[in-house]
Amino acid sequence: MTSQNIPSKADIQQRIADLRAQLAKQDLTAIIVPSADPHLSEYLPEYWQTREWLSGFTGSAGTLVVSADFAGLWADSRYWVHAADELAETGIELQKLGAANQLNHIDWLAEHLSEGDSVAVDGNVLSISEQDKLLDAFEANDITLITDRDIISQIWAERPALPNAKLYQHDAQFLAQSAASKLAAVRAGMTESGASHHLLSSLDDIAWLTNLRGADVDYNPVFLAHMLIDADTAILFIDNNKVSSEIAQSLADSGIDLADYEAIQGALGQLTPDDLLLLDPSKVAVGTLSEIVDNVGFIEQIAPSTMLKSVKSDADIEHVREAMRQDGAALCQFFAEFEQRLDKGERLSELDVDSMLIAVRSQQPNYVSPSFPTIAGFNENGALPHYRATPQKFSYLDVEKGAGGLLLIDSGAQYQNGTTDITRVVGIGQVTSEHKRDFTTVLRAHIALANAYFPEGISSPAIDAICRAPLWQAQMDYGHGTGHGVGYFLNVHEGPQGISYNAPNTKERAMRANMITSNEPGLYREGKWGIRIENLVVSRAVANPIETEFGEFLYFETVTYCPIDTRLIDKSLLNQVEIDWLNNYHSQVYTELKSRVSGAALEWLTERTQAI
Repeated sequence: MTSQNIPSKADIQQRIADLRAQLAKQDLTAIIVPSADPHLSEYLPEYWQTREWLSGFTGSAGTLVVSADFAGLWADSRYWVHAADELAETGIELQKLGAANQLNHIDWLAEHLSEGDSVAVDGNVLSISEQDKLLDAFEANDITLITDRDIISQIWAERPALPNAKLYQHDAQFLAQSAASKLAAVRAGMTESGASHHLLSSLDDIAWLTNLRGADVDYNPVFLAHMLIDADTAILFIDNNKVSSEIAQSLADSGIDLADYEAIQGALGQLTPDDLLLLDPSKVAVGTLSEIVDNVGFIEQIAPSTMLKSVKSDADIEHVREAMRQDGAALCQFFAEFEQRLDKGERLSELDVDSMLIAVRSQQPNYVSPSFPTIAGFNENGALPHYRATPQKFSYLDVEKGAGGLLLIDSGAQYQNGTTDITRVVGIGQVTSEHKRDFTTVLRAHIALANAYFPEGISSPAIDAICRAPLWQAQMDYGHGTGHGVGYFLNVHEGPQGISYNAPNTKERAMRANMITSNEPGLYREGKWGIRIENLVVSRAVANPIETEFGEFLYFETVTYCPIDTRLIDKSLLNQVEIDWLNNYHSQVYTELKSRVSGAALEWLTERTQAI
């Protein structure tokens, strides 16, 4: 939802009232409104931003539940402060997902509804795995789940149209593998699983497999489509108006046919009980299967393409390194100009940070767009992990004489040769010993993971504690994950790996060589400041392995090149190993970037990479 369309509290109250009227008219007890589309995407086209339209809550994750006498929004700790502010005076109660004694929305409904009650959720935005959880919870209380009604369209009169941006080719110079060879690898995975057919609805998988990109979703270069693959054919279901004759021919040459986006349900309806359909139940919506006949067999597991694209080729990684150098050079320009303007007494805001970053990055080769909304949070705003300044609500970087504050900047870009994501913190004015203590502790956590060795194949959630150990030792912690996978000119958040102790320890989440992952511990003091230090890292085989019976080991190569602000460090809290890591990192940053910047940017780089 664009900032110009932010609804008033009265608008939200009226929309909830209209929704309740529809529930009563259709004899429904409650409705669930998730943050999702038919592809279970993180970032949604406006047409599918239903939960935001209804609630006014702008966070990227959350679930709304509405009944005749209750409206609640479930959000995790990243959004508690943010959501409480946006939900105030709307009649929607914040439900703090993950807090002690707080039920999730499924268990809450099972506990509060009665036998014979009914709950609606649009099957077009409900994953198969989520439906299974709802059915399991509702069965004991004889609560009916209804998934075949689009109630929101009854009340959203000016609902936006679906996006129709044209497709384009991922530049051939950055491709290590043809679409045909990727398709062959996916088919090999199907054969290994025993599947006759494979349904793909996840947009990053489809973009990766076809070597195409689009602009249907903000920040991620993907397009709305489904794919159905068997041993002989592969069909891309897409709005044909997006496809040029050149791209249609390229797809045909790769063995991929075209069909209308809306025809996917009918195509699945042609499957027979002799077929076995492979799908990822967390990435396929119930509504997509609405016409499938009874007794068609399913193989529910992670898509082969998800595993394949998570392991980058050596050529891909070299392209990413170059994108990181470009990004690092842009950041040197940004920070040099930013500090000069502050030193001159210019009054800057969080919004200025965003516009300045876009300006310098857009000058770099192969730039396409930001990779997510910039988070520039000053002082207490930095304590909101997913804060976003808007023209309606932002802060100036003002401090009183003799005082100081911390500015957290989390930003990234999409380049044809890679996707970047970096967080840095800078001091404004006179920083305190408390600022330095917290910053140094987070830095120690970052270094702990950056220096770690770990067994190849270990489940990624299992290495979370390595990073958190220095914070835990100081009796500190943070509420988000430590690391997420990153796509190659694709989604900035990519699976299957995720470094978070809250994630399930499944075999699919295993760490493999040549995965790109973020390393981003943090610390947030509500109402005061937030700190996060994020680099992207590539998991690599240990160069000189010790020959033992314990198997192969991996380590992380840091590929983000940008100084960490040593002015915020309390050196007395670092040990020699940590000091050496920081000095070596800064030496590498200087070496990689010195020939790419000049003038004030080179002076800034030189000063900020001095050894401590």
